[in-house]
Amino acid sequence: MQTVEIIGSLAGLFTTIAVLPQIVKAIKTRRVEDVSIFMFAILCLGVGLWTVYGVIKNDLPIIITNGISLILNGIMLVIILNQPKD
Repeated sequence: MQTVEIIGSLAGLFTTIAVLPQIVKAIKTRRVEDVSIFMFAILCLGVGLWTVYGVIKNDLPIIITNGISLILNGIMLVIILNQPKD
């Protein structure tokens, strides 16, 4: 693997797992009222488009990292949308 591929893979990995601490916190505390639904909706749209771009370019690392990121950010969006109303 060349240096540029390593950098790209690490960038994709870190970007993909960045939301995990927020998901874990939301599940543990059951509190998401301070989390922006719009930010996660826009982020899902962005990584969804990146996934489509990866499919068009036939670029597996882009497809995998952004596809997983879409799933994880989508989970967070579902948690936000299903928060109990006071």
